[in-house]
Amino acid sequence: MVQQLSMIRPTISSKSTADHCKAYMVGGGIGSLAAAAFIIRDGSIPGCNITIYEAMPILGGSLDGGGDPIDGYTLRGGRMLTTDNYECTWDLFKSIPSINAPGKTVFDETIEFNQRNIPHSSARLVDRNRAKLAVESMGFSMQDRIELLKLTEADEVTLGSSRITDWLSPSFFKTNFWYMWATTFAFQPWHSAIEFKRYLHRFMMEFSRIETLAGVKRTVYNQFDSLVRPLLSWLKAQGVNFVTNCTVTDFDLKTEQGKIVVSGIHYRRDGKLETVAIGDDDLVFFQNGSMTDASSFGSMTSAPKCLTKQDSGGWKLWEKLAQSHPEFGNPSAFNSSIPESFWESFTVTLKDSTFFDAMEAFSGNRAGTGGLVTFKDSHWLMSIVLAHQPHFINQPTDVQVFWGYALHPDRIGNFVPKAMSDCTGEDILQELCGHLNFDLDMMASANCIPCRMPYITSMFMPRGVTDRPLPVPKNSKNLAFVSQFVEISEDVVFTVEYSVRVAQMAVYELLGIDRKVPSILHHDKSIKVKLDAVVKAFR
Repeated sequence: MVQQLSMIRPTISSKSTADHCKAYMVGGGIGSLAAAAFIIRDGSIPGCNITIYEAMPILGGSLDGGGDPIDGYTLRGGRMLTTDNYECTWDLFKSIPSINAPGKTVFDETIEFNQRNIPHSSARLVDRNRAKLAVESMGFSMQDRIELLKLTEADEVTLGSSRITDWLSPSFFKTNFWYMWATTFAFQPWHSAIEFKRYLHRFMMEFSRIETLAGVKRTVYNQFDSLVRPLLSWLKAQGVNFVTNCTVTDFDLKTEQGKIVVSGIHYRRDGKLETVAIGDDDLVFFQNGSMTDASSFGSMTSAPKCLTKQDSGGWKLWEKLAQSHPEFGNPSAFNSSIPESFWESFTVTLKDSTFFDAMEAFSGNRAGTGGLVTFKDSHWLMSIVLAHQPHFINQPTDVQVFWGYALHPDRIGNFVPKAMSDCTGEDILQELCGHLNFDLDMMASANCIPCRMPYITSMFMPRGVTDRPLPVPKNSKNLAFVSQFVEISEDVVFTVEYSVRVAQMAVYELLGIDRKVPSILHHDKSIKVKLDAVVKAFR
């Protein structure tokens, strides 16, 4: 089946000749990797004609996962997946062979895994008394319902650069719904009203089951091992060139017949400045911006370093290009206020099952079926999730790993008298055990590695209509943008789907591929879905 899928070859327009066209990806995240795959699969261009430049020593971008059982595993984050949406993601991974299940695709493997591990959270919200809250009711007042409906139905011109708080009263942010929706998707009250509205529509199916997270699907392992590794393996087998530890510093741009053309790429590698010439038939795909730029890790005995814009590298090229080309967007709309876009995560590696056993008994969920457990009264608004084990391909059977995060790391803890951003891994475990009323001795074997991410929700910042470029700007001949900071109508950022959809749109447009990009499934147009949402809102 994999071979049959990979042989699908839509027609390419005459403007591009497969044998001569070369493609250059600036940035090695999922957007670039997906673009490379679509170029090969649907554009008939040999993999050896594709080069990916990445500043880090490893590819995968924000879909990372690293470490080992000795020094501890690390995950900056994890993206929510669904099989009811994510049309482009599954279109791609139906063509990528699994590296764990011979003869199956990544899509097949993921579906089968979720059929064996059905999600249904029994402890979505926990209060200060360690009580599992009854969250069947969203907790809305009539005013909350009316305001939410107005926001949901407002057009984006009306919403403009407004914030969620411009549309919803303070009482809304104390409802069960807000605590669950905000921690599921990482929204803050000051984030973009447009993005919030788009989520309400794109994930309207989840509205009626937000307390159980029944619509959330998981990969067999962490998303680096389950999505990035097999995609990289397939791309390598196709002959794609990977250039790591390489920072692209500038593009040579020229104008031909009113179209902007990239004619050269400048990069720094091993202390040397190099330039690659871009031919007339060549294409450039640029990952503009980075939500995990300037991330820093701590340890059990040290807090993560507080890196700032001065330590940032992932925005520089976009800022340089946008200075003279407004059609390339406005990065300052997203990277100018770290206090509004940062939060902190942590990954815990355990050498015995004591904590997992206690959490499974408390939550009523076997690891891998419960989803987020959010401590509603936590000053940090802390949540944790116990994934199916093993969570890493190389994880020993006697080691367990879980992940957590907090939306308010600048606030003083309930049990630790300092801000989370100043906490060591040991401090974070103390705060977690306090909320659970667990003995700290339970964490005797634990290694907690915190991670500070100053731009992790920067894509949610309020923005204007032109602050994000189109995948292929209207006056661009050979340059496309593939990232979370690109404009696609109706779809939602901070998802794997957004990066993959942008990549597919950009590749198909630049190559003139005669195959339709999978349409967004408008579950919000379904009478049943709407009715379920209304019934839920009135519970």
